[in-house]
Amino acid sequence: MRSSIISLAIISFFSFSAFVVDNLISWNISDDFAISFKGRGANGVFKDLSGTVVFDPDNLQTALFNVQVDASTIDTGNATKDNHARGKKWFDVEQYPTISFRSQSFKKQGDAYLVKGELSLHGVTKEIELPFSFSEVNAEGLFTSSFNINRKDYGINGNAFGFAVAKELEVELRVPVSK
Repeated sequence: MRSSIISLAIISFFSFSAFVVDNLISWNISDDFAISFKGRGANGVFKDLSGTVVFDPDNLQTALFNVQVDASTIDTGNATKDNHARGKKWFDVEQYPTISFRSQSFKKQGDAYLVKGELSLHGVTKEIELPFSFSEVNAEGLFTSSFNINRKDYGINGNAFGFAVAKELEVELRVPVSK
């Protein structure tokens, strides 16, 4: 009798787990995403984004952002600046090839959302909160966000060719997704 109850509990657990996994809303990141940054003395984009995006506005407990940017894809519009940005004084892409973000929790704020998670950049991981908006039409969605980041918090201390570069950089994200 006891083994029957344990078996029933195990079957119920796995059945429920399969139901939850099947009902997660996973999104594929579109190739026409945009990750841009700007500040005094520095501006550009990153051209590679990959990862896992699970998001249902009606079920934030199941949401997950686990995304990575290939730091070597930085593009400032100037090849010399790009090479400098990839070097040891800036992103040091040989030692720190990816910039990553992994969410921990989500909450609704008016018409927008706030995600708390860990940003790993230049070998430093810090907990941050990022505001974002999400819109959905049929099987297409769009995540947008704008936030500031202090590069010195992540050990990026260089200047650009003797010019002072802002400590705070504005980062803008536009990430189209599809189911």
